[in-house]
Amino acid sequence: MGLRIVVTVKYVPDATGDRRFTEDTSTDRESVDGLLSELDEYAVEQALRIAESHADAEVAVVTVGPDDAMDALRKALSMGADKAVHVNDEDIHGTDAIGTSAILAKAIERTGYDLVVSGMASTDGTMGVVPALLAERLGVPQVTLVSEVTVEGTTVKGRREGDAATEQLEARLPAVVSVTDQSGEARYPSFKGIMAAKKKPVDSLDLDDLGIEAIEVGLGGAWTQVESISARPARTAGTIVRDEGAGGKQLAEFLATRKFI
Repeated sequence: MGLRIVVTVKYVPDATGDRRFTEDTSTDRESVDGLLSELDEYAVEQALRIAESHADAEVAVVTVGPDDAMDALRKALSMGADKAVHVNDEDIHGTDAIGTSAILAKAIERTGYDLVVSGMASTDGTMGVVPALLAERLGVPQVTLVSEVTVEGTTVKGRREGDAATEQLEARLPAVVSVTDQSGEARYPSFKGIMAAKKKPVDSLDLDDLGIEAIEVGLGGAWTQVESISARPARTAGTIVRDEGAGGKQLAEFLATRKFI
């Protein structure tokens, strides 16, 4: 068996749409189109690049979500992934990041893996903690927030860019890796890829298949909860500084009153 790569992906509301919350403070996913999280596209791309350099490598994509989440899996399959796993159960609604990591870990163990690749965060929750939680649950090393990732033998290597320095990281497989949006532009699915995706296997699972009790996940089992929400204030008209000889002074005073200078 070659290198087994699993990519975790998420179906999210389109970030360019008018996203809102429902009365129970959850994200309103019905009023805006959904798609594969852009940050997860980078993870799929890096997984495919690694697979292309390894004989007999296999890329599986895993998601947790409702029926429409199949769209995210189809996008990843059309990019080149070999198979998909969809965990879908009504009792999952309202699950937080901790619960999601528990579901993903069980699904990944069932699928089999050598390397797990994730995006740096989802574009809806933007918590960025699931890769670390996954590594903890799976009991494997984590190499997170890397802009470059390679696999050499039984070692995964990554480069993490910081404000003051660049770190070179490595870990023994099996491991969990998260990649940033600086890791390389994701490929566009070709027509051939889109047609081929329709024939690729998709394994549909529920909580019973994974041995997870409904009470452990969902809104009732969440460790975190949104207490309240409020709409972002409307933009107000800006201050116009007209330069009639004292524009520089007016601008300095404006910045000083706001403690920018």
